[in-house]
Amino acid sequence: MKMKQTPINIKNKRATFDYELVETFTAGIVLTRTEIKSIRSGKASLVDTYCFFERGEMWVRNMHIAEYFYGTYNNHETRRDRKLLLNRNELRKLTRMTKETGFTIIPTRLFINEKGLAKLVIAVAKGKKQYDKRQSLKEKEDKRAMDRMFKK
Repeated sequence: MKMKQTPINIKNKRATFDYELVETFTAGIVLTRTEIKSIRSGKASLVDTYCFFERGEMWVRNMHIAEYFYGTYNNHETRRDRKLLLNRNELRKLTRMTKETGFTIIPTRLFINEKGLAKLVIAVAKGKKQYDKRQSLKEKEDKRAMDRMFKK
């Protein structure tokens, strides 16, 4: 009998608040044995993570994956740099977009696909100013108020 796995969907909630997302890409991640087991148990966080280029390859820095409980001396470092798997055209496009001032690449969502592989959704983003953040909050509150009025 096959056990149904709970879907893993770890989000970076601050990303949409702090940044205006321009374009998204889905990338694979190079992980070790204990890292994937820890992600499958939901022990990961995307807070304060960002992506960068090094020698033509894209890496994600500061992504926290907790140590696997049953891992012994083979356990991994919790905040090591992890390589992202993208094709050459996507890497060229991302490089071109980040050369423009004000753009950065941030991870927005970590999930496990149907095949059991960990995938990271990254977005090219432009930072919001303080007044943009206040405007976003106001729009969010207005939308909630409208939903409440229509439900009654």
